Amino acid sequence: MSKSLIEMDKAAAILKLFGDKTRLTMVKMLNSNDCCVCEFVEIFKASQPAISQHLRKLKDAGVVKESRRGQWIFYSLNKSSEYYPLVQNILEHLPDQDDRFKELEAQGLRISCD
Repeated sequence: MSKSLIEMDKAAAILKLFGDKTRLTMVKMLNSNDCCVCEFVEIFKASQPAISQHLRKLKDAGVVKESRRGQWIFYSLNKSSEYYPLVQNILEHLPDQDDRFKELEAQGLRISCD
């Protein structure tokens, strides 16, 4: 069984993206749930443009993908990306973030863009 290798510069670019705690947390959260920008805005207490910028960088790198549901765009982990095995390996070593979704639900803010 051979593993597909990622070029060193591409791996470095992914790891650089993950050097930002917000982006790393977003990716970990997207590993178990799809999210829209408004949910991340609430979770991180950040501006919509700042959250969109993080998501754009992750999307441009192929780590996340987006899908439209009505007028809203939801983000999810891109499991068909050549980087997914690397991403998955990194995420295995990080703590679960599901409590953040539970907090949102408790505040009635889960999928607050409906």
